[in-house]
Amino acid sequence: MRTEPLQAPGVLRIGCAGWAISREAAAAFDTEGSHLERYARVLGTVEINSSFYRPHQAKTYARWAASVPPAFRFAVKLPRTITHDAGLAGIDPLLDRFAGEASALGEKLGCLLVQLPSASAFDSAIAGDFFARVSERFGCMVACEARHPSWFGEDATELLRRCGITRVIADPAKGQEGPHVPTTQAIYVRLHGAPRIYYSSYSPDYIAQLARDMAIHARQGRDVWVVFDNTASGAALPNALDLQALMPAPGPGLPA
Repeated sequence: MRTEPLQAPGVLRIGCAGWAISREAAAAFDTEGSHLERYARVLGTVEINSSFYRPHQAKTYARWAASVPPAFRFAVKLPRTITHDAGLAGIDPLLDRFAGEASALGEKLGCLLVQLPSASAFDSAIAGDFFARVSERFGCMVACEARHPSWFGEDATELLRRCGITRVIADPAKGQEGPHVPTTQAIYVRLHGAPRIYYSSYSPDYIAQLARDMAIHARQGRDVWVVFDNTASGAALPNALDLQALMPAPGPGLPA
């Protein structure tokens, strides 16, 4: 009897927006090495948000890449000079500089995060040109967290799909009035904290439901990224550890 081949599960990565290890969460990590080295032995990804505010030298990115296991992946946020100040247009010099820096992560650069201002309305020509320029310089996944309602319409959805850009699932979901409409097979979740953004911890019930949902996506062959951004009062790391404890066994080479 002929059977269909089993679909390979997707890679599931859980992490935080930053790798600082709080005193409250320190027991989950060994004591040897830098915070990044200790963090990366337990969690499979981290989101570099500091790149949004200031540039980092290529040698800094290279040092970070050398500090983590082979399967670890970084998500790096595009600088605000590109996404906010320039409004995605006329950004070749800025993008070239950023590419020259962040590309030093090598194969450990797993995703670029594009977060757009709440006032930034969708413009098909500008967005299409921008994502094309990003794709020319980077071969990794690109995730976009738009926060203006116009970015959730049919035209924006079609452009994101055509350009292969993953629409971020954000909580709270700013600018999004209806349910999430995916634009690629990948899943990228950013959890900012609710009800108090950046501060509130997520409840055990929320984490349990999130674990069930993400496990389904991974079983369906989707690569899944979950990043906790509720870092202001130290809630992100315990939430990430709680979620990881509920997930199936990780893929080869990922932290157990």
